Amino acid sequence: MHRNAYRAVILLATLLGGIGHAAPPRGIVVEVTPARQSLTRNQDIIVTVTIRNTSRTWQYLPKWQTPFAGVQAPLFDVTRDGLPVSYLGIMVKRAPPTSADLIALAPGAARSSRVELSALYRMDITGAYTIRYRTDRLQGATAPLAASVWIDGRLPRGLPESSYEPVTTAAPAGAGLTFNHCSNAQQDSIAASVQAAQSMAQDGDAYLRAGVLAERYTSWFGPRDEARAATVARHFDAIRDAFATRPITVDCACTQPWYAYVYPNQPYTIHVCKAFWTAPLTGTDSRGGTLVHEMSHFTVVAGADDWAYGQAAAGALAGSNPDRAIDNADSHEYFGENTPYRNARRR
Repeated sequence: MHRNAYRAVILLATLLGGIGHAAPPRGIVVEVTPARQSLTRNQDIIVTVTIRNTSRTWQYLPKWQTPFAGVQAPLFDVTRDGLPVSYLGIMVKRAPPTSADLIALAPGAARSSRVELSALYRMDITGAYTIRYRTDRLQGATAPLAASVWIDGRLPRGLPESSYEPVTTAAPAGAGLTFNHCSNAQQDSIAASVQAAQSMAQDGDAYLRAGVLAERYTSWFGPRDEARAATVARHFDAIRDAFATRPITVDCACTQPWYAYVYPNQPYTIHVCKAFWTAPLTGTDSRGGTLVHEMSHFTVVAGADDWAYGQAAAGALAGSNPDRAIDNADSHEYFGENTPYRNARRR
C-alpha cells in the first residue's frame, strides 16, 4: 500500500473507532487574516483562513474541522471587548466519516478560504473584536495570533447579549426586526428595505382610506367596485399594521434565483433569495415591494395568492378578472410601489 494512502487509512480508522476527535495533526498552523481592520455597519466581516502543513509528512484533516466545505460548526473563537460572541451558524449531525471526508495537505503545502463571519457570529454590536481559529476543533493545530477588527455596528457598544438571544434591531416603527443567516451588509440592506416597504404600505393605506379609486387603483385591481375596494383597503391596513407592529424575521439562507418566499401560516418570517439582493430599493420589482408582496401572502394579513407575475400580467388580470386581481400578491406590490407613478386623485 502507498505510504500516503496508508496514513489516510490509519486516520480514518481512528475516526471510525469511536474516538471523539481525529488524531492530532502535527505541524498544522492556522492563520486568520481580516480583509479590513475597521468596518462600518454595512460591511461584511471577511477573513482569510490559511491552513498550512509545516511538517515533512502528509496531513489528513476532516473537512468539517476546516472552512473549505463551508463553516458547519463553531470553528472560531470570537470575542467583543473581551466577552464571548454567540455562534449563529449550523450544527450538523453526521454519518460515520469515510475517506471522502478527509482533506490532504502535502508537506509544506497551504490551503486558504475566505469566510464571511457576520452571518455566522453576532457581530452587529459596536466594539473591538478578536477572532481566533479554535484549535480544539482542529486537534493539535496551532493558531499563532488572533485577528483584531473594530466594528462600528448597528447596535451601541456595551449592549449585553445572551448566548441564545436572536439578532434583533429596531424596525422603523419600533417593532422587532430579527435576522437569520444574514451578514452585516445584508442586515443593513434589509433594514432599509423594511423601511421602504413600510412607506409603501402606509402610502397605499392612506390612498385607500381617502376613498380614491382613480388610475392607481384601477390599473392593478380593476374597475371601481365598493366591495372589492373594501377588501383591498383591509389588506393594506393589515400590511401596514404588520410592518409597523409585528415582529418580522428575515432569513437570508436561500440560494435559489427567486426574489423571496414565505410559508403563509408562519407569520412573519420572510426568506429572501438571490434576486432580492440585485433589486433596487424602490421602484418596480424592488426590495421594498418584494417585502410587501410577501407580507400579503400571510394568512393572518391578506392571504393573497399568486395568480399572475409581472406588471404586464398583473395589469391584464385587473381587466380580465378583478376578483383574482385583489387576491394577487404582485398586484398589491405594484400598487404599493406605484411605479410608473399613477395619479392619486381624481382629475
